[in-house]
Amino acid sequence: MHRFAAALAGLCLAAAGTTAVVAAGPATAAPACQVGYHVNQWQTGFTAEITVTNGATALTSWALTWHYAGNQSVTSAWNATVRQSGAAVTAESLPYNAALPAGGSVSFGLQGTSSGTNADPADFALNGVACGDTAPPSTTPPTTPTPTTTAPPPAGCADAAFCDDFEQQTGGAPAGRWTVGAANCQGTGTVTVDTAVAHSGTRSVKVAGGGGYCNHAFFGTSVPGSGVLYGRFWVRHTTSLPSGHVTFMALRDTADGGRDLRAGGQNRALQWNRESDDATLPAQSPAGVAQSVPLPTGAWSCFEFAIDGAAGQLRTWLGSAEVPGLVVDGVPTPDVDQQWLARAWHPAVTDLRLGWESYGTDADTLWFDDVAMGTGRIGC
Repeated sequence: MHRFAAALAGLCLAAAGTTAVVAAGPATAAPACQVGYHVNQWQTGFTAEITVTNGATALTSWALTWHYAGNQSVTSAWNATVRQSGAAVTAESLPYNAALPAGGSVSFGLQGTSSGTNADPADFALNGVACGDTAPPSTTPPTTPTPTTTAPPPAGCADAAFCDDFEQQTGGAPAGRWTVGAANCQGTGTVTVDTAVAHSGTRSVKVAGGGGYCNHAFFGTSVPGSGVLYGRFWVRHTTSLPSGHVTFMALRDTADGGRDLRAGGQNRALQWNRESDDATLPAQSPAGVAQSVPLPTGAWSCFEFAIDGAAGQLRTWLGSAEVPGLVVDGVPTPDVDQQWLARAWHPAVTDLRLGWESYGTDADTLWFDDVAMGTGRIGC
């Protein structure tokens, strides 16, 4: 963990911990900014929490720039619009945090990939003025970027193990941490980055899922591997959940022979399904289905879940409201979890895949956005 600070005496603390002396300005001048850059690192990736403290000139919007010295690549961000071109990175304010008074602070975060040395940046600049240089006189209008129209970031991103709003995706298909494909076979289903429909920002992932078993279409990533796992994503789909069995989320369960734990629908309502024995949650009786809910069409819905492998428990929320028919809490509930509790179940999921899987002729087009996973509930 390193903190980059420009002291009033004109000292700049660099990433390696060395101190560089810069020319002192007039006695009344203040550094343009101070930056705290705090990293959480793992083998192939990292998150960074960045706090910018402004100098003596109030700003109506802000842009923080820096360069990475290694092969760091930003994949997602929250509380700022972050763009990268080669080693150069720019983080721009959003409408709700654009105003930055003199001496005020603002925080944002990002997630990225890296290999080898992940050195902290050492050349932060705020609105074109290097942190450590003296700020321009308060009577000089600051040069600021045009405020963006990006919506506020997803709730809870700062506490999530990963959170992706797909704003950093520049290709035709999701890349970076995401892999496109299907576990069994592929046909006409497609996965693309879409700039026409989004829950927040300007991008989402569009899945055009065809009917028939071999038209599976998914994009997936690895997930945290211990403790209670919480997930949250926003989904928008076109066609009502059918009578037949379909899946829009799958998680590989290494404790169940590598078979999938699946979320989707049947009998026109949301359901969970265990691939290994085809157990459903709720039971597919009229009383069981009545304890679930449909997935609205033509609108964004917030889908949340929690999986406690040690306890063998599962919870589900739609639009922040828990769905009674999609709960396994260890207490048998008629028409809900009798199949689920027929044998011991302690899942250990290792990935998250979003998309479309139909076991009949049912097709659908879906969009996914603001996907987050963590060890605490993330919220909508």
